[in-house]
Amino acid sequence: MKIILKNVTKRIGTNEVLTEVNAEFESGRVYGITGRNGSGKTMLLRVIAGLLRPTMGEILVDDGAENSVGNPPKRLYKDLEVIPKLGIVLENAGLYPEFSGYQNLKFLAGINKLVGEAKIRETIERVGLDPNDKRSIRKYSLGMRQRITLAQAIMEKPDVLLLDEPTNALDETGVELLYKIVREEKERGALVILVSHTRNDIQAVCDCEMKMRSGKLAF
Repeated sequence: MKIILKNVTKRIGTNEVLTEVNAEFESGRVYGITGRNGSGKTMLLRVIAGLLRPTMGEILVDDGAENSVGNPPKRLYKDLEVIPKLGIVLENAGLYPEFSGYQNLKFLAGINKLVGEAKIRETIERVGLDPNDKRSIRKYSLGMRQRITLAQAIMEKPDVLLLDEPTNALDETGVELLYKIVREEKERGALVILVSHTRNDIQAVCDCEMKMRSGKLAF
């Protein structure tokens, strides 16, 4: 899997949030993006995820199969609506606060029908939570919510994993567990993009560091 960004620009009103971003991301690697609040980090992930269309430029998705028969990579938003097998952690993820963590994951698993109850329970345990916890998510601590959000992102073994400030609200044990999971996803062959304002996160797990400054991405 390879994701290629070509001159990706995003404007909201008169504000240019992303400016001619060019980058390539490949499977089996962890890419870290740092930058100040408002620099465009989260916007970049949203555009890559297909949640927002760029104003200009294009995003190409090459899963390897196309090139083997001589066809070009597919264009996001034109040939593909979203990247296949995508997992994402974003702030204020759309989980149902009145349901438990297990109930939320079971509902999400029912959409693609790729995993069963055993895998759901295993994933909840993998992020350090109890699948038998009957409490609704609204009663979770912030750290627990971050963990269940991570669980929904990795549950179906995504080819691409986008993580926006994944260590927010996690205690030291939670941070180390997150690092472990990111390394495991990399070893599995996933393409991981991790956004953080904390350089410790980038140094701990990333193969390549990029910096976002005023909508521009630099290596």
